[in-house]
Amino acid sequence: MKEILRPILELLVVLPGLLLGYFPVKTYLKQSPGRLTAWLFPLMACLCIGSGLVCYRLGASTVLALAGVALAAVCLYARTLTISLWKSGTIALSVCAVFACVNSLSRAVSAAIIRNQQLPPDEPWLCLGACVFYNAVCWIIVLAAYYPATHMVRAMVEDDNFAQTWYVFWVLPLAFIFLNLFMIPRYQTTLQTGRVLQGYIVLSSALLIFMFSFNAVFLLMATSLNRNAKLQQENQLLSMQQQRYENLKTAIEEARQARHDMRHQFNQISALVEAGDPEELKSYLAKIVARIPNLDMCFCENRAADSVVGYYCAMAKREDIPFRARLDLPETLPIDEIDMCMVLSNLLENALEASLRTAPGRRQIEITAYVYADRILLIEVENAFDGEVNEKDGVFRSSKRRGNGIGIQSVTHIAEKTGGTSTFTYQNGTFSAKVMLCGDNAHPSH
Repeated sequence: MKEILRPILELLVVLPGLLLGYFPVKTYLKQSPGRLTAWLFPLMACLCIGSGLVCYRLGASTVLALAGVALAAVCLYARTLTISLWKSGTIALSVCAVFACVNSLSRAVSAAIIRNQQLPPDEPWLCLGACVFYNAVCWIIVLAAYYPATHMVRAMVEDDNFAQTWYVFWVLPLAFIFLNLFMIPRYQTTLQTGRVLQGYIVLSSALLIFMFSFNAVFLLMATSLNRNAKLQQENQLLSMQQQRYENLKTAIEEARQARHDMRHQFNQISALVEAGDPEELKSYLAKIVARIPNLDMCFCENRAADSVVGYYCAMAKREDIPFRARLDLPETLPIDEIDMCMVLSNLLENALEASLRTAPGRRQIEITAYVYADRILLIEVENAFDGEVNEKDGVFRSSKRRGNGIGIQSVTHIAEKTGGTSTFTYQNGTFSAKVMLCGDNAHPSH
């Protein structure tokens, strides 16, 4: 019975690894946690037990079986999540790298137990004591990693500022996996030769400690970068609010000057009326009307949205681009205001840049935003454009640089993060962006 348990226990470490992988992505599950657990973990347990029995019957090593079971677990893991393959794949590789280091350490423990108890060579599997050690350490790691995985790592997964980090971070865990595979001796008896076992224990322990240290340092750096990125976003919003304040001050000063001049203007109008010169009177009135400032500077009750839209409205008017805004947004929104500001900024910036490349007679920007059903924010931005829209398989390419359009990617990601959607269409010279952001009205954003 002990011989049958050994290969099975070596493979059952996939279960704590799978659980650890789900900690930071709980909000991205396609199914409820209870329903997912009800079928996924029994399925993987049966797969591990079946593969272990096959290894026992054939007397084969569990290396290939573990690789196959782990690959199946990673595929099922990625298919049950709504996040990108880069994120799910990187998380899976990180878990595999940590457990690969534990596997090497367990192999050293197995060799040490065999030497101390003077047992016969225990090929092709770990001895039973090392198998128990292997599983125990993996479950301890899962318990120890619960808090950082469900807080710091989850924040990194959900934050848009780390979009490019996921494209490069996978390299290191993959390197750790290959390094541990390279360390596996061809024969178990090799570890009993001279001081090889001591060196193997030191090296495998060092790799495990270095892996933990690197992950901890990376999380601290990521948290710091995230804090800085949020500060930059808040500074950008404050800059927009300052610009809006300056515009309002200018408009108020112009209105005060107009009121100051009004008495003199009435005297001039009276003189023209008495002179009986209607054409001169019409001309003079037209000049007065032209000097009256446009005080339509408030778009909605929400200050953040008002600042962003007002900022781009001023920029559009500076370039003689017609700008129409219909905003019905209350002071308190059911969604995060930073997400909303990022969406508005990206959409309006794209619309402004497209308008600058459009013939002056066709330029126009129109934005509509309102709250629906107390928890959904709907945003639509339309603008005229000349030329072609560079799009392939639903991905829009940037017209300013090589690569995909970052603005549209960011909008899409924010919408998906909140559980909403985004659609981008273009026809008859008009580009339309429609975004739905979902929130919980029980926890409004201030």
